[in-house]
Amino acid sequence: MLKTKSIHSPGNIILSSKENFVRRLSGFLGRGFLFLVTSTAAVAILFIIYFIAKDAIPFFQIRENAFAEFFTNSHWYPSAEPVQFGVLAIIIGSALVALGAIVVAVPLGVAASVYLSDVLPFSIRQFVKPVIEILAAIPSVAYGFFALVVFAPLLQKQGGTLLSVVWWILAIPLSFLAVMVLSDLLTSKMSSEKRRKTGRAVLVVILSGCVFWALYSVGGALNNLNITTGTNALNVSIILGIMALPTVVSVSEDALQAVGRDFRQGSYALGATRAETVIKVVLPAASSGILAAVLLGVMRALGETMVVWMASGNAAQIPVPWYNFLEPIRTLPATIAGDMGEADHVLGSARYHVLFAMGLVLLLFSLFCNLVSEWVVSRQMKKLRGGA
Repeated sequence: MLKTKSIHSPGNIILSSKENFVRRLSGFLGRGFLFLVTSTAAVAILFIIYFIAKDAIPFFQIRENAFAEFFTNSHWYPSAEPVQFGVLAIIIGSALVALGAIVVAVPLGVAASVYLSDVLPFSIRQFVKPVIEILAAIPSVAYGFFALVVFAPLLQKQGGTLLSVVWWILAIPLSFLAVMVLSDLLTSKMSSEKRRKTGRAVLVVILSGCVFWALYSVGGALNNLNITTGTNALNVSIILGIMALPTVVSVSEDALQAVGRDFRQGSYALGATRAETVIKVVLPAASSGILAAVLLGVMRALGETMVVWMASGNAAQIPVPWYNFLEPIRTLPATIAGDMGEADHVLGSARYHVLFAMGLVLLLFSLFCNLVSEWVVSRQMKKLRGGA
């Protein structure tokens, strides 16, 4: 008769040596399979970086002073004689568009996510959030047609008036919210309730006057603005900000919801107001998720091709001054997409390899952003745990 050795498992279940071996083997195979699935994405990214770098490096080898020309020259003439492959203007155009999209998407997206998670009733939030996420399902070419056919002529003919109206629509509620939050924070440490209410009322009046004066000055300047062409960096920045808005709102709102009600209830129990709870408790606790949302929005704006190709003007020039959003620009993705068809006929040429060098720049920038975000998140987690 076959004898088996009995083994006591941590759950006080008696297993034979054969059953224990099968259990360990199945656990090892399961963990190995999950590791293989998880590492597939990382391996794919490494292969993409490898193959792009393999075709990008020859550009810096076949041309003399290619590195200096690539990063310091602003002249992009790949078909002229002599050819010039300066990408400085294109890099500045990409950065300008990404910066504009961040200014549009991040404040509106984070504010909307806070409103969805901590202000809006649950029944209404279940209706509003899917409507916002529908924006992510619209094809980018549809956004491009809207930017080119509708928004560009409107921006050129009535750009100053349009920007002034949009400024007032967005600035008034945000300014009102900022005034209320600042007055609440500045008076939160006053001793008596009466002094607190009086001080808050005075601060609201003073801050409202200062904010209205600033809004009126900016609105008047925008109203008198003259826009010579509607296909410019401002057009693309606004459209890309709208395209990135669903990503920022959805991911940020999920991060705020993941904080949990216990944090909020504990803050309210200690006497904090809703503004103090959101700013000092909820937002710091959800900072890693919000940073991920911002990073995804930035990558969506920086990597977009079709909208930029259709509505940016495609001028490889540095605006004067460089932060002028009313001038036509060109970005790295649009240049790669537009020139790859012509460069494909001359494989191995400098014009072919320089496009891969542009793609490598985009990949390295994305890697840099991810590393910075990981560093910021790790520091924030140390602070939340009471570390140095």
